[in-house]
Amino acid sequence: MSKLPDILWLNTSPSLRCFAQPLLRYLSHHQVTAQWDYCQSQDEASSLDEGVLLLHSYLQSCNQPVHLIGHSTGGLLGLLYARRYPERIKSLTLLAVGVDAAVDWQAHYYVHRPFLNRQALLNSMVYNLFGCQNTATIKWLERILERDLDCSLSPHSLFQRQSMIPGGVPVPLMVCGSMDDIVVEPCALQAWGPWLQAGDRLWECPEGRHFFHYFQPQLVAKQILNFWRSLPPQPLNRSQGHQSSSNQVKAGLERETSEIMEQT
Repeated sequence: MSKLPDILWLNTSPSLRCFAQPLLRYLSHHQVTAQWDYCQSQDEASSLDEGVLLLHSYLQSCNQPVHLIGHSTGGLLGLLYARRYPERIKSLTLLAVGVDAAVDWQAHYYVHRPFLNRQALLNSMVYNLFGCQNTATIKWLERILERDLDCSLSPHSLFQRQSMIPGGVPVPLMVCGSMDDIVVEPCALQAWGPWLQAGDRLWECPEGRHFFHYFQPQLVAKQILNFWRSLPPQPLNRSQGHQSSSNQVKAGLERETSEIMEQT
């Protein structure tokens, strides 16, 4: 990369990577944009702690804070990272992340999995996530979702679903969602209210479902850019006395892990 990024998109699923591209193209016209990918095999256990540490290893190579953006579980990872290393973040933008940041489409999938076979449920999820599509597109989207089940960083499985205790972040925050998203419904977005600080933003896209940033990239980009322009040149870190010694990092990750509780 010839230039250090101003914007870093967090991707935690290789199969869903394509849905970020229209938005990133718009943003890249304004600032240097990069994409960070977390990849794992089917034999590896999903670990948000590992994701935070790998992301930190990357950002240590950058000599300036960045704007972090993440959709769904990518946003969850960004939220965890911003709480641990706020000095490396200009702002955090969350797309389709409710106040319970652990909720993703897989959480909904596993709720219904005991009652439907895998293929029938994937077909239903395609409609819920993307709306009506032609037969060829439905099959393509089913394959994408199936790969996401096998190789993403989602904290959910057939055996347990997890939730996260609500809370804010010590950096400027923007939370975006769609009014017709069945995964992160408007009420889950509005519940961010008590955790927003002065200058933070909550915005709802009129339509686009769970992947509204794919269907409405120009509109979403405009809102995000307006948010960034509203920030002071060097946003103040809202956590006082933050340090990142190895002992404090370890303690912070342990605290964060304890916040993710099994949901029965």
